[in-house]
Amino acid sequence: MTLKELQSTVDGWIQTHGVRYFNELTNTALLVEEVGEVARIMARTYGEQSFKASDKDKNLGDELADVLFVLTCIANQTGIDLEKAMQDNLAKKTTRDKDRHKNNDKLTGQ
Repeated sequence: MTLKELQSTVDGWIQTHGVRYFNELTNTALLVEEVGEVARIMARTYGEQSFKASDKDKNLGDELADVLFVLTCIANQTGIDLEKAMQDNLAKKTTRDKDRHKNNDKLTGQ
């Protein structure tokens, strides 16, 4: 699925099942909430926190998909073409950081 297809699919889901988009502020709060759920799983899976009984059934892929869904909603309702935005962002990073990470002793172990 391309990003354009994702945006169209999410829009169709909203129109069919969601009635309408939540407003931009609500969706921003929901995005932060979903990122927090990803952080909880990461802290318990890869960090030093232990799982609570209520956390054991959480699925990282599902939580990442929740983040992507809300992010896509925000893009749709604000007129952002995620495919173009991602292409532009990668071009910016490539120009700005083309040698930065290669020259980072912390990454290369030098």
